Amino acid sequence: MNRAIFEDKWKQIRGKSKEWWSLINDLDLSRVDKSADKLDKYVVMLQVKYGFTKQYAKEEINKRVEKQNAEELKKNVSDS
Repeated sequence: MNRAIFEDKWKQIRGKSKEWWSLINDLDLSRVDKSADKLDKYVVMLQVKYGFTKQYAKEEINKRVEKQNAEELKKNVSDS
């Protein structure tokens, strides 16, 4: 996921973060909110909290965002 897409989806990602990652808390998210480079700050946070490599953290973010998007799309189609 590139930075522009991450920034566009930040509110969605922020809303799901505590559900996706049990070690993330509101203080962590507020630090990301204040960061000029939210994607990098979020990736570093996952590296610190979970011991992920940078690449693995990015892959996990992508996987979870894609799954969320698919669920929302499915919901929207079924609501139509």
